[in-house]
Amino acid sequence: MLERRSLLAGVAALAAPAASSGPALAQADQGFESFLDGVRADARRAGISTATLGRAFAGLRPNARVIELDRRQPEGGLTWEEYRDRIMLSATRITNAQRNYAENATLLRAIETRFRVSPRVVVAIWGVETNFGGNTGGFGVIEALATLAWEGRRASYFRTELLAALRVLQAGDVTPDRMRGSWAGAMGQPQFMPSNFERLAVDFDGDGRRDIWDSRADALASIAHYFQRSGWREGEPWGRVTLPPAGFSLAGADTETKRPLRDFARMGFRAADGRPLPAAEIETQLILPNRGSGQVFLGHHNLRVIRRYNPPVNYGLAVGLLSDRVA
Repeated sequence: MLERRSLLAGVAALAAPAASSGPALAQADQGFESFLDGVRADARRAGISTATLGRAFAGLRPNARVIELDRRQPEGGLTWEEYRDRIMLSATRITNAQRNYAENATLLRAIETRFRVSPRVVVAIWGVETNFGGNTGGFGVIEALATLAWEGRRASYFRTELLAALRVLQAGDVTPDRMRGSWAGAMGQPQFMPSNFERLAVDFDGDGRRDIWDSRADALASIAHYFQRSGWREGEPWGRVTLPPAGFSLAGADTETKRPLRDFARMGFRAADGRPLPAAEIETQLILPNRGSGQVFLGHHNLRVIRRYNPPVNYGLAVGLLSDRVA
């Protein structure tokens, strides 16, 4: 197996002209082929056919760009306000969300009837994950996962996802050439990892395949199923922007304790427009954005469900705010 310290150089050689790659290319290929042999053995024991493995691994080589993206560390970071206004809640995204919600109203009503999940949050997730299906990723999922499972960082996780991807191919839901996604192996319009696809993707259009790439019905219903299985509470809000009481300090604010919303109303928290909060029993906790400059939220159970899709607090808040703008 290729030593870890020389791995990236070996992978980079795969993209270089053959005349200049020499021993590094041979070493990288040898290590990768040994890795694939082990995956083949595990896959056969799990019932994956030789034919499926042949299609999945035909011409497969590690992708240097995948490793580069995996190793890249984010520099700095946007403030909450920049992330909210420039990235997640731009005027264009809001307009497109409203248009897609209206154009798919009949489908979304059918999905809501089955899964009891707000179609507004389904459309918001669809919008922020893949720009309403317009940007689902250009990497071959098998290639990306095999590269990451071989490379060594989080190898066990990506090997598990690679085997799940092979089972998806074996089931016939998608072909290897159409199985495309992000550099990390997130697939289709909902950006499901293969293990989530296995558990949560649904065939909503009834054609016998769970097609989250090209079937809008399957993609949106799969998002709703994810939220249903994550504990979405029908009819409850996700949260709200709030005006804190006089004397409130962000420093040391209690963001852990869950109380009924009526308790926050009694403490002097008010709605964003200054009106009193409902005296409701709904479970509530104080939420502060990361790198924010003072905006304060009250979050409910459904905000935690949104964050099971993607954990960062700013992501959850932005999805919630976009869902409020959808309809």
